[in-house]
Amino acid sequence: MLWAVALLLAFLPPAGSQTSSNMDEGMTVMTRPRGSYVEITCTIHTQSNYIHWYQFQEGRAPRRLLYYDFSKSKAMLDSGVRSGKYDAYVGTGRTSKFVVRNVEESDSGVYYCAVWTGTSATKTFGRGTKLVVTDKSFNIDTSPKPTMFLPSITEIDLHKTGTYLCLLENFFPEDIKVYWKEKDSNTILKSQQGDTMKTKDTYMKFSWLTVTGNSMAKEHRCIVKHEKNKGGVENEILFPSINTVVHTINSRKAGSQDKNAVATINPMEANLKDEIAVNITEQGDPLKDANGLLSLQLTNTSAYYTYLLLMLKSALYGALVTFCLCRMSAVCCNVKTT
Repeated sequence: MLWAVALLLAFLPPAGSQTSSNMDEGMTVMTRPRGSYVEITCTIHTQSNYIHWYQFQEGRAPRRLLYYDFSKSKAMLDSGVRSGKYDAYVGTGRTSKFVVRNVEESDSGVYYCAVWTGTSATKTFGRGTKLVVTDKSFNIDTSPKPTMFLPSITEIDLHKTGTYLCLLENFFPEDIKVYWKEKDSNTILKSQQGDTMKTKDTYMKFSWLTVTGNSMAKEHRCIVKHEKNKGGVENEILFPSINTVVHTINSRKAGSQDKNAVATINPMEANLKDEIAVNITEQGDPLKDANGLLSLQLTNTSAYYTYLLLMLKSALYGALVTFCLCRMSAVCCNVKTT
């Protein structure tokens, strides 16, 4: 796994690149087995006699399936929509329940409720519910499995910055949101996101945060939002401060033989008691294993130099292309003069 992450690190774009995420803010994600029954709720905050239900699927035009008439307490299917497949009824208060029966993989998509609002007759859509229909067993754990990677000493010494990397593997479905905060702050920090990549039957994603200045003395949290998280809550992976990492690495280099000394940079045991912390420990926590920590530092350092080498190669290639273009331009000018 280390070589794979080294390769990822080598091709990380520099800090400041566009942040992305493939989970829409506020959108609900539901994963259901084939043949099951799905019920989606929509709450109306405006006065309207009708609520409309739409299906959005990638590569296809949005499709209205039905609308619900509150005055008649009746769902009206659109033309061409199969009878018995979809239905709607009124819930508690101003809510509408949308039903999909006997779901198939072809039912996967995003479902929106919508109402006409205002005198300008504007149709307002809800946040949407993404439905994923799968044959995958629901008895296995498909929550994100994290691996922590700490900053390289070379990066810290040269640029006075440090980059944390959080690798998340073996999760399903693919919809995931990752963001970063300081340990004692609720402010979301600017971070970078790798694409969500499919690996056999599951997915993987990595996210990284570059820290500078006074923030290097602070601990940071990688926060993961995923449908299959234990208890349905956000999971947090706590990273030690960069200054603590530097101190620990330098202590090891000085010849310390006390393996327990590494425990001074492990803030996880006192703060994280959930399953995600246990998973990291079982995989060989780099914060508790000195050899593992040094191995990660060596990997990151190698990746850093690989990245510099690639940048140098790109610069030389660009200079060569520019030189060739200039030569061709000069030759063409001489021919015209002759």
